[in-house]
Amino acid sequence: MTHSEFDYVVVGGGSAGCCVAGRLSEDQNTTVCLLEAGGPDNSVFVRAPLGFAATASLNINSWGYNTIPQAGFNGREGFQPRGKVMGGSSSVNAMVYTRGNANDYQQWAQLGNEGWSYQDVLPYFKKAENNECFGANDYRGVGGPLNVSFLRSPSPLNNAFMKACNEQGIPTNPDYNGAQQFGVSPGQVTQKGGERWNAARAYVDPHRHQDNLKVISHAHATQIVFEGKRAVGIQYSVNGVLHEVKARKEVIVSGGSFGSPQLLMLSGVGPAQHLQSLGIPLVHELQGVGQNLQDHVTTVLIYKTHKINEAMGFSIRGTWNFIKAIFEWRSKRTGWVTSNVSETQGFVSTQGKQDHPDIQLALCTGIVDDHARKMHWGHGYTLHVTLMRPKSRGTLTLASRNPMDKPLIDPAFFKDPEDINTLIAGTQLGLDIMNSEALKAYRGKMIYPVDRNRVEDIRSFLRDHSDTEYHPVGTCKMGPASDPLAVVDAHLKVHGLHNLRVIDASVMPNLVTGNTNAPTIMIAEKGADFIRFGSAQHLA
Repeated sequence: MTHSEFDYVVVGGGSAGCCVAGRLSEDQNTTVCLLEAGGPDNSVFVRAPLGFAATASLNINSWGYNTIPQAGFNGREGFQPRGKVMGGSSSVNAMVYTRGNANDYQQWAQLGNEGWSYQDVLPYFKKAENNECFGANDYRGVGGPLNVSFLRSPSPLNNAFMKACNEQGIPTNPDYNGAQQFGVSPGQVTQKGGERWNAARAYVDPHRHQDNLKVISHAHATQIVFEGKRAVGIQYSVNGVLHEVKARKEVIVSGGSFGSPQLLMLSGVGPAQHLQSLGIPLVHELQGVGQNLQDHVTTVLIYKTHKINEAMGFSIRGTWNFIKAIFEWRSKRTGWVTSNVSETQGFVSTQGKQDHPDIQLALCTGIVDDHARKMHWGHGYTLHVTLMRPKSRGTLTLASRNPMDKPLIDPAFFKDPEDINTLIAGTQLGLDIMNSEALKAYRGKMIYPVDRNRVEDIRSFLRDHSDTEYHPVGTCKMGPASDPLAVVDAHLKVHGLHNLRVIDASVMPNLVTGNTNAPTIMIAEKGADFIRFGSAQHLA
């Protein structure tokens, strides 16, 4: 076993880990080691935005997770792709930049997390961002490492969809990350110059030449090393060979909502009864590790279309168009290959609460059936209808004490009946939009027809055709020590232990209203300031 020593060891080169490692390495007197279980992010499947459509469905650069059978899905297993590559899920996601709703963060603060209100987190969103869409204003930032832009070559289908939303009383909103979230808007994406701009390019690549940052890829963390209640390092495996890296100051766990609780439990931190049942020696009991799992559940309304130049799909002419698109992207960084597929975003409410929408609509300019794993001949478009704040709570537990075994993931989709009832109402609104006059010129047959007026038919449809929108959070919940499920405090320190923090999406006490990548990076920006300065900075 080989050893080395740094000031900080960051476990996980995903969105949060890249941000934390990059920010800490800005101090030339600080040494940082970043461990990533996957390989480099220089593949065309990562750099070309449309490449994610292949990586997700084929489990390229992915941990290849599935849920346990879900009662809410009539016993189906759900798909849970998570990035196993530098940049983590920011290297395999649809690049949608959505911060969430201001009320989400107010609720975090009200749960006892001082310093996490919207007014507290907004400066960190702005700090992270280089916004090409609107420039700097009260809500948006420029000069940050994370590039945010509009799509270079959106399909005309998006304009028809936004008009269809307008017909249903949903206004066009210029910026869903600005003063108001409610409405329909062109999507904002983490791209730069027609390429994916993931967390690795934003935060790690600018510091790779520095002697104080060491990045180790293909490094699968197996255990946190403790001396008593103090974290002092990480044990990890590369090609079956064990290594150990020491941390003089802190260990930062950024393995995501599945990886972070798994590593904590493998290391003896978690629910005592569960760990003891697997023969794992208990270091510190924290009942909340792996609990409080939340995820956005979504369904798909899929339509065929004859307009094959404006919607992706499979046909002889479509294949020729795609070949031309590859050459266009290689020479100009424009065209279909720059698409994130999920090109238009809408935030609506089934309860008339415009200040806090409960449904997200995402128009996909192609047929997206079962995460694009089920293929259809022809061209079409898809509306994702997603429940924003599920009441169901699931768990992540260990399958065994072997760190190479996948954990048992149970999001408990539709466990709370209110979730499916809200998504039924959202689906009815989605069907109204898709059948609006503005989309008449595009609309062909629906692949899985459902009658918007037959509630029980919609309920059955949702159980058969819903799954994750790839936003698991909450398994290392942030909260005060009085909260029996809290794992970290408001400074992201693990309760009852020393020199150990968790910084990633797992610390979110509740899901946000929107995609989770931007909030995860915000958490990492704020966490890096906690480490460097002892508290969050008062940013302009």
